[in-house]
Amino acid sequence: MNPSHPDHGSGSDTAARTDAVPRPAFTDWWLPPDPRALVLVLHGGTQRSVLPVDGRSLSWRRARAVGRHVAGKVRSDGVGVALLRYGVKGWNSGRGSAPAPVIDARWALEDIAEQHDVPVVVLGHSMGARTGVAVADHPSVRGVVALAPWLPPEDSVEPLAGKLLRAGHGQHDRITSARATKRFVDRASSVADAEFTDMGPLGHYLLRGFPRWNAFAVDSVREVIDRTVH
Repeated sequence: MNPSHPDHGSGSDTAARTDAVPRPAFTDWWLPPDPRALVLVLHGGTQRSVLPVDGRSLSWRRARAVGRHVAGKVRSDGVGVALLRYGVKGWNSGRGSAPAPVIDARWALEDIAEQHDVPVVVLGHSMGARTGVAVADHPSVRGVVALAPWLPPEDSVEPLAGKLLRAGHGQHDRITSARATKRFVDRASSVADAEFTDMGPLGHYLLRGFPRWNAFAVDSVREVIDRTVH
């Protein structure tokens, strides 16, 4: 991921806080009656930042648009969608500590398990896809759908063991690397059902070719659910 092109917007802090520390929060739920599965939508971010994520975040807005579209398509399948907003914008990995969005996503998965106790598909864009892979070892997660993911070579594929990974990446992405995603998917194939989809001349921000990104997201979510939820 190119640190000179941070995948976030700017704005004041409206995130949930305790003692002035930004906390993650579910900002949107799209739920059918008695859902049989849930999609957890994770937005993008940047390598390092302790700035809070607020409602003006472009990465959160992109994820919200995708989440809303997916929710409208899968509601009739009995599948709900939840959108998580991280506490802060950065990945912020450090010695001995988990990256910030990974901590937030694990909190979200525990909350979903407590409130709904249903299988989960993680749908992530950019840093959200990297986060989804990292938390795929949670027992409720059945698979990860990755849109223009940030998947560096040092990341382990082990959390995906026994799960499904569907990754789509455009060749015109200048923020994250389609080639790196393909290599990651190839590695993940040793432990998971992993597939790479070349999205052609599309970029990173899900703007150009938005209908194609939406279709890939819906089709991939449905595939994971159809193959793992009975």
